[in-house]
Amino acid sequence: MTTQGGSVLERVRGLVREVAKFGAVGGLGVLVNLGVFNLIRHTTDLQVVRASVIATVVAIATNYLGFRYFAYRDRAQSGRTREMALFAGFSAIGLVIENGVLYTATYGFGWDGPLASNVFKFIGIGTATVFRFWSYRTWVFKALPPVAPPAATEPVPDPAPLPRPERRPEPLPEPEPANN
Repeated sequence: MTTQGGSVLERVRGLVREVAKFGAVGGLGVLVNLGVFNLIRHTTDLQVVRASVIATVVAIATNYLGFRYFAYRDRAQSGRTREMALFAGFSAIGLVIENGVLYTATYGFGWDGPLASNVFKFIGIGTATVFRFWSYRTWVFKALPPVAPPAATEPVPDPAPLPRPERRPEPLPEPEPANN
C-alpha cells in the first residue's frame, strides 16, 4: 500500500527518525533546562517559577540551534526570519505550558521543595514537548514537498519511416559529339 509520500512503512520510518532526532535535541535541552534551573535555585534567592523561566529560555536557544542544524537540517530553509519568529512564538507557548505546571504545583498546592520542583518542572517539560513537537514540525520546520521520481515511461518507438517518393534516376546527359 502506497500513499502520496511513499509507502506507509517508509512514512513510519521517517517519523521514527524524526522523533529520534527531535528526542536527541530535546534531551540535551532538558539537561540544559534542569541544569540551569537547579544552578539558579541553589545559587540565588530567585523564586521557583522565575528561575524556571530563565532556564527554559536558555534551553530554547540551545534547542533552536539543534533543531535547525541537526534534527530539521533537511527541511526548507527559506524565510529564516519567519522561521525564527514562529519558533519563538511556539516556544513561548511551550514555556507557558511548562511553567504553568510548575506554577500550579508550587503556588496552587504548595509543593515547592527541591524534589517536587524538579518533578513538576520535568512534567511541565514533557507536557510542553508534545505541543512543541507538533508545532515545530507543522509550522516552523516544514517538510519540503516530496520530489516525485521521474515517471517511468516506456520507450517511444521510432515512428515508421515515411514512404520515400520513388526516385527515378535522372537521365544521363547525352555525350556531346566529338569534333575531329
